[in-house]
Amino acid sequence: MGNKIIDGIALTIAIIGAINWGLIGLFRFDLVAFIFGEMSWFSRIIYTLVGLCGLYLITFYMHLSDNRD
Repeated sequence: MGNKIIDGIALTIAIIGAINWGLIGLFRFDLVAFIFGEMSWFSRIIYTLVGLCGLYLITFYMHLSDNRD
């Protein structure tokens, strides 16, 4: 994995997104919408960042085979 800082940021944002989806699934509570407003520009940016980080993290699968003996 190349840049550890970018990897860490992407992983953190994806975890935040996963927690938000868990809250939506369990309690029908959208934390991002609660904090930043229902589909405000800022909440849309957050949702977009989470999606982009998820796509970036797909590349982690390519590195799984690099760590095998």
